[in-house]
Amino acid sequence: MVQKYQSPVRVYKHPFELIMAAYERRFPTCPLIPMFVDSDTVNEFKSEDGAIHVIERRCKLDIDAPRLLKKIAGVDYVYFVQKNSLNSRERTLHIEAHNETFSNRVIITEHCCYTVSAQHLGKDVHPENEDWTCFEQSASLDIKSFFGFESTVEKIAMKQYTSNIKKGKEIIEYYLRQLEEEGITFVPRWTPPSIAPSSETSSLCKKQAASLALVVPDAAQAEGLGSEALSSPSGPPEPVAGTPDDKLDADYIKRYLGDLTPLQESCLIRLRQWLQETHKGKIPKDEHILRFLRARDFNIDKAREIMCQSLTWRKQHQVDYILETWSPPQVLQDYYAGGWHHHDKDGRPLYVLRLGQMDTKGLVRALGEEALLRYVLSINEEGLRRCEENTKVFGRPISSWTCLVDLEGLNMRHLWRPGVKALLRIIEVVEANYPETLGRLLILRAPRVFPVLWTLVSPFIDDNTRRKFLIYAGNDYQGPGGLLDYIDKEIIPDFLSGECMCEVPEGGLVPKSLYRTAEELENEDLRLWTETIYQSASVFKGAPHEILIQIVDASSVITWDFDVCKGDIVFNIYHSKRSPQPPKKDSLGAHSITSPGGNNVQLIDRVWQLGRDYSMVESPLICKEGESVQGSHVTRWPGFYILQWRFHSMPACAATNLPRVDDVLASLQVSSHKCKVMYYTEVIGSEDFRWRFC
Repeated sequence: MVQKYQSPVRVYKHPFELIMAAYERRFPTCPLIPMFVDSDTVNEFKSEDGAIHVIERRCKLDIDAPRLLKKIAGVDYVYFVQKNSLNSRERTLHIEAHNETFSNRVIITEHCCYTVSAQHLGKDVHPENEDWTCFEQSASLDIKSFFGFESTVEKIAMKQYTSNIKKGKEIIEYYLRQLEEEGITFVPRWTPPSIAPSSETSSLCKKQAASLALVVPDAAQAEGLGSEALSSPSGPPEPVAGTPDDKLDADYIKRYLGDLTPLQESCLIRLRQWLQETHKGKIPKDEHILRFLRARDFNIDKAREIMCQSLTWRKQHQVDYILETWSPPQVLQDYYAGGWHHHDKDGRPLYVLRLGQMDTKGLVRALGEEALLRYVLSINEEGLRRCEENTKVFGRPISSWTCLVDLEGLNMRHLWRPGVKALLRIIEVVEANYPETLGRLLILRAPRVFPVLWTLVSPFIDDNTRRKFLIYAGNDYQGPGGLLDYIDKEIIPDFLSGECMCEVPEGGLVPKSLYRTAEELENEDLRLWTETIYQSASVFKGAPHEILIQIVDASSVITWDFDVCKGDIVFNIYHSKRSPQPPKKDSLGAHSITSPGGNNVQLIDRVWQLGRDYSMVESPLICKEGESVQGSHVTRWPGFYILQWRFHSMPACAATNLPRVDDVLASLQVSSHKCKVMYYTEVIGSEDFRWRFC
């Protein structure tokens, strides 16, 4: 398995030339890095004008590994080759490194880049400090075989890496202080020599430069695991104006996201980059991405899976706009006994819920599950907004809130089965889409009936969330280890014998005159799960999903927006002068199973021939699992347009014209389940009127 690392952008608040002077003092050896024994220069090139300097070194390392492992491997030291390409004209240093020892068993690559802030991050990041120096790194570790000790070697490499990566910035700052003690606080920039070199010499320099491959790929485009990245500064960072769309500044991470280990930073950056590439920039904020990573212990694959599901859910149900487009019914405003109330001692927003005073049965009978669920979602969205505000107010990362639940008055009425069912559904939705948002849950005045309710709901609560629960019976919350440990005395609500007037509604019984019949609730427009402009469809091997759009006027515009929820698919657009026959249920090719009604429709008749009965009007688009795709097509002719999503078949081997063995295995794995897409299409006519196809 390949271990990868991608660093954030780390900023030195010093000019590039001074950083380079400090960096060069690391060689030929560095006492601050015990494993770095020595280095020898094996190749060096300088351009005549002094702007380009390429140096290649062979570095000797004493890896901290068990003596037995070194004896089995037959080595005491390992060697790396490092090539530094300094361009003083552009003010950049590119570093490439790879292992020489055991290169047939272990492959380690590293790419680093030093450059100035204005070039790397953009002037909008540090407008008053364009001369600061930025550092970025990516690297990878691939252990193919190592005498049966692959796992041990991987652990040693990771341990060595995390140890060295934290020292990176300290080492540069150590040599900066050394330069300052010697009276060197400024190094002039490179300037072109007054006498230009001859054309013959210039030509020779260009040939030498080309032979040494001076153009080094940008380290930001590589991924990996190495030993040069810098840790976050130990002191409090200066205020950061923002972070660019495609980069993460280390100071920004520390200021707005908290202290992360180098590997956690790498996971955040890599997942963020993947989302940018597949979701066309429509991605959550960094703190929300971090919540999903924390919920899955920074396992990128698991975090990506649940995040993609959540993004699809948010998009399908327009959750991003719920605070602006939806107002809670008056019944909720009057009888839902919950609301925001200042903040706790850690700066987290505090939400107070007087569950014992709330008529859950009456609310469900008057509104139904959907309105209650939508209201809880709006509370969570408001919580995310308040976390952002408190982060700015308190000057430290705040990514979760505290919930205080008062159970005084809880009785068997609250265990009404439909009410418990609604509660379980709300917990399920919140757990899936708002992970790691609950910092602490304080449950006060728990009555004897509480264990019954807890037995019902606790299996649906994540273990990490459950550990944040603090439960107090009776008046225990007033003693040591109680409420005062978490909330300032001045803001304890009055109904808990505090001094602060709490504006949370008192709840009470919902009048039965507000109850609705089951039929009314069934047809209520507030149904969250069905109120969406998007449709879901299943795509099987041999059974594509197709929709028909009739165009009357040429020059109309067909637009589409779809997410690939599962599997890989190919998207096509066809045109036909005649209408396909009405869709009918058909067997799914080799699967010999019936197409699920309503979510898999086939329109193109099997006897139709491409080029005779219908034509392709757009090149096929291969879409990978997790991608979000938007596009449009300007129609040239009236008639019938067919949008098709079909199963993506594996390419054949060029030599045999047969599927490759690994592709066949992958196909067997993929074809064991259906692909799924969620789509929305729209036609804009020549007179700007619209039809929706959902």
